[in-house]
Amino acid sequence: MKLDVYSMAGKKVDSVEVPAEIFEAPVRVDLMHQAFVRQMANARLGTHQTKSRSFVSGGGRKPYRQKGTGRARQGSTRAAQWVGGGKIHTPHPRDYSKKMPKKMRQAALRSALSAKAGDEALVLVDKMELKEAKTKLMAEALTKLVGDNSVLILLPSSEDGYEVITRSARNLAEAKTLEVSYLNIRDLLKYDRIVMPVSALEAIQAHLG
Repeated sequence: MKLDVYSMAGKKVDSVEVPAEIFEAPVRVDLMHQAFVRQMANARLGTHQTKSRSFVSGGGRKPYRQKGTGRARQGSTRAAQWVGGGKIHTPHPRDYSKKMPKKMRQAALRSALSAKAGDEALVLVDKMELKEAKTKLMAEALTKLVGDNSVLILLPSSEDGYEVITRSARNLAEAKTLEVSYLNIRDLLKYDRIVMPVSALEAIQAHLG
């Protein structure tokens, strides 16, 4: 598969062949769904806590005698049916994390990238650079490249001089910068377009194999 390469001004300047094993892989919807569910589950803290009757203070004395009152027998004022009593069937701390083999996670990422490439939602830029770190300049460049679509900006790494790009896109609500090493299924599926420099292709190939 060959993809067009654009300048930051939105003009086509070249074309490049992308790795078929990553951008022409079979689109496995089941794997993408599993990876997405796993990522969302692993993001849950699981720190919710409610008090059952054993954790509520008080209620040590039997509220009234067992027989002779005409009322239902009660052993504690901290039972669930009492005001101020404990709760039943409510959340308690737990681990929501799910496991998924690394090869399956990588296959899900390859599926998502292939789906984006097949939908022409992948935009390659020859050099990702701006004169200065300004949100306005970044917004104008992205408008020329992807229009009004939301965009995920993939960068090879933060050590390659992309600080200006990261700072310029920080305040854009419909844009996000992400290093290739942090590539994840949620961001790939969330944004309409993916913009990345040609140099990111090598980093993606090294990351996904």
